[in-house]
Amino acid sequence: MYNEFMRKEAQEAIDAGERALRGLHAAEEKLKSAGNWGIFDMLGGGFFSSYVKQSKIREAKILLEQAKEELTEFQRELKDVGGTLDLQVEIGDFLTFADFFLDGFVADYLVQNKISDAREDIEIGIFHVKEILNDLYRRVEV
Repeated sequence: MYNEFMRKEAQEAIDAGERALRGLHAAEEKLKSAGNWGIFDMLGGGFFSSYVKQSKIREAKILLEQAKEELTEFQRELKDVGGTLDLQVEIGDFLTFADFFLDGFVADYLVQNKISDAREDIEIGIFHVKEILNDLYRRVEV
């Protein structure tokens, strides 16, 4: 009976982890798109490319907030099986004012660095969630 109960709890944690992983991947993809627009912006794309880039960043922030909620749920479910998850993933403000009103190479470069940093943080989060999920899958299979 105990094994079946723990298996059920592990499966609930897996489900929550998979949702969190999908959320992190969605935010990462949106940031990738923002980064692509950022490169275009650095090459002289102008106001339109800055606008699209910032739009993609705003969308990524929304997706990341959803992923954070899913990660919080994953953390709760992990506690039921004796696991922990301690991730801090932030996007930041991306120097929006400077990007629009001081539109130039330096501002574009700084924004591009922020995008890159955020993507790296998300990739680290994805790695950790995958590792925990792999452990949970092993527990369920036993």
